[in-house]
Amino acid sequence: MALIVQKYGGTSVGDIERIKNVARRCIATQRQGHQVVVVVSAMAGETNRLLKLVSQITSRPDEREQDVVVATGEQVSIGLLALAIQANRGRATSFLGDQCRIVTDSTFSKARIRSIDAGRIFQALKKRRIAVIAGFQGTDEEGNVTTLGRGGSDTTAVAIAAAMKADACEIYTDVDGVYTTDPSVCPAARKLEKISYEEMLELASLGAKVLQIRSVELAMKYKVPLWVKSSFSDDPGTLVCEEDQSMEDVLVSGIAYDKNEAKIALRGVPDVPGVAAQLFGALDGKAIVVDLIVQNVSKDGKTDLTFTVGKADLVKARDVVKKVAKSIKARGVETDDQIAKVSIVGVGMRNHSGVAAKMFQVLAGEGINIQMISTSEIKVSCVIEAKYTELAVRALHTAFGLDRQDAVAAAS
Repeated sequence: MALIVQKYGGTSVGDIERIKNVARRCIATQRQGHQVVVVVSAMAGETNRLLKLVSQITSRPDEREQDVVVATGEQVSIGLLALAIQANRGRATSFLGDQCRIVTDSTFSKARIRSIDAGRIFQALKKRRIAVIAGFQGTDEEGNVTTLGRGGSDTTAVAIAAAMKADACEIYTDVDGVYTTDPSVCPAARKLEKISYEEMLELASLGAKVLQIRSVELAMKYKVPLWVKSSFSDDPGTLVCEEDQSMEDVLVSGIAYDKNEAKIALRGVPDVPGVAAQLFGALDGKAIVVDLIVQNVSKDGKTDLTFTVGKADLVKARDVVKKVAKSIKARGVETDDQIAKVSIVGVGMRNHSGVAAKMFQVLAGEGINIQMISTSEIKVSCVIEAKYTELAVRALHTAFGLDRQDAVAAAS
């Protein structure tokens, strides 16, 4: 008997028929002799609907109250799924985040899980029940409702799998695994049988929407075997696991892109110690995550400082930067929300030279200008104009030999 945690995303529970389909899958897994814990997202579109209601009240909502609103989506999903399991002659008990004590910090809308008390979940399993748990939500030490950010149900599932020492965590989505890039952008993309935690972590952080970054971090930390599968087929999916030698033989494993970033440039910054600390400390104080950072060479005691943030944080970040700019007597602040970050990822980069140069050559060959560059051991990222995103992804995918063989044959 294995303990299996399954997570079903919004599209998998998008309507009543799909919820019934998930119920049948859960029951089938249990009848194979396994203990089953199911983590469920809100129905497709529900979180956006709730956020729209919030936006109709105020353009700058209090994040605590916003979490109270958006957390309700998962409550509906778990209740309906538990009822669907019961209607199919199964046994199920639903749990909200506070009912199975998913304790988080108090960073509303972007909370991080601190602990999970799985006692009530184990009690349900001992009674041969399927435990149906609300993803995306928890409570802080003071009992306030918190949410984990977009894709947070993935994190809930992996955290529960780690806390319960589950044999596997299966993430069910509307795709049948992890692809070399987004198939909707590059039809020649191919599904990977397995990918390392480290590569998946980079891809998730760089814009790949298959898994939330925090879920991959937790899986890597606690060595949780993580499967990405489709809830609409029986395809075995993709295994996210520890790195092995076969992975190192592949130069680039995937191409990621992210259009949800914005660029902020602080012009005419006094080139003196402490200015960067003051700026980024102020941003951190507002829980704004900064991605790429570039500082120009100083000229006449002044420099330019450019960085990227999530598009959703642009207004808040711009307000912070303008205040800092005034206090340090910088020349001005410029913003650009029409950018995209395109990245190549692969553990094989550690042992091969010339990867970055090849990427730059490919982009140059397509007439795409590079605005910012960031590298690590296993990735290279470039910020470009958003309108060239799809062209860049397809060109890089082909150049690094990632196209499916049938696509290559058709092209030739």
